[in-house]
Amino acid sequence: MGLTSNKVLVLAVAFAAVLFVATVWLWPRLARQNWRAVSGRVALLLATQLALFSTLGVAANQAFGFYASWADLFGRETDQGVVVDHSANGGTGGPLQVLSTSTVQGVKGSRPQTAGQIHKVDIVGRKTHIATPAYVYLPPEYFQPQYRTRTFPAAVVLTGYPGTAQALVDKLHYPRTAQELAKDGRMQPMILVMMRPTVAPPRDTECVDVPGGPQTETFFAKDLPEAVLAHYRVGKRPGSWGIIGDSTGGYCALKLAMHHPNVYAAGAGLSPYYKAPIDPTTGDLFHGDKNLQNRADLWWFLKHQPAPDTSLLVTSSKLGEHNYKDTLRFIERVRATNLTRISSIILDSGGHNFNTWRREIPPTLQWISGRLSDR
Repeated sequence: MGLTSNKVLVLAVAFAAVLFVATVWLWPRLARQNWRAVSGRVALLLATQLALFSTLGVAANQAFGFYASWADLFGRETDQGVVVDHSANGGTGGPLQVLSTSTVQGVKGSRPQTAGQIHKVDIVGRKTHIATPAYVYLPPEYFQPQYRTRTFPAAVVLTGYPGTAQALVDKLHYPRTAQELAKDGRMQPMILVMMRPTVAPPRDTECVDVPGGPQTETFFAKDLPEAVLAHYRVGKRPGSWGIIGDSTGGYCALKLAMHHPNVYAAGAGLSPYYKAPIDPTTGDLFHGDKNLQNRADLWWFLKHQPAPDTSLLVTSSKLGEHNYKDTLRFIERVRATNLTRISSIILDSGGHNFNTWRREIPPTLQWISGRLSDR
């Protein structure tokens, strides 16, 4: 059973309940003062508390999508991706492979012309050789005859760290929200490419081209758009592409839009931070390269580099988010450039969690839709 399976949660709850009942039932029998009775009481308490904490952990992971599998949880993920032969007779003919298709949850109908479609894909970077899974949402219009020659704008959607791409579909409801907004005429039909920024698990690369390591920024700036363009009808101009992310993904979205305005015309950071951290999850990202470290600092970039011709959106809340003051400072710093455009969503209250981001996603999708073209 997978870590995110409902059966695992049910078993965890049942096991915790059994231990609790057993503790209550056996406690009188263990009331003596000899070492066996004391050891029994300690063992029961520890087992019960461990079961309760494990149940809470499984429930939290179900709600927020921190880890996708047992291997992911214990840092033993060994999946190295899929090798794709891109020679003339290489079989697949492209850097993107569709593994399965499904319909959008909560949407009536099963035909793609009315319900849209979600593709689970593997993407292999031609330049970086990074292999990573993703989900691609195609709106109903993509399959309708009157749009058969039309290209669509695309938005890359990133999770936080560690995060799971599936959480963007099942927990944050990006496809369903996009479809509802487009149906109501509040945004244009768009393709969404949903994935996590952790393309070299379990390492958190912060979307940096690590010297001697994963070239993550290059993957998102070059390989990913190239792979999607080769397989789907996406607009080829820079104005056709945007990027959205939450937390770590929010930092990545802002940085990629600022560093590569010729690729991403707009970037939205939900609860972002503005400088790449260095901690046990990231390891040494820069290997003494001061220029690389400075470029990963958005504060430094705004002060020392030409203002990028792109649009940015940042979100925070007055109560519950640690980035509130930094976000206000970032807005003022961007406004002073007189070229980069900045918008914001500031909630009265909301923590660093899915509930807050679900409130911010509809206006964010509307915002980014209004800044992208379909050509």
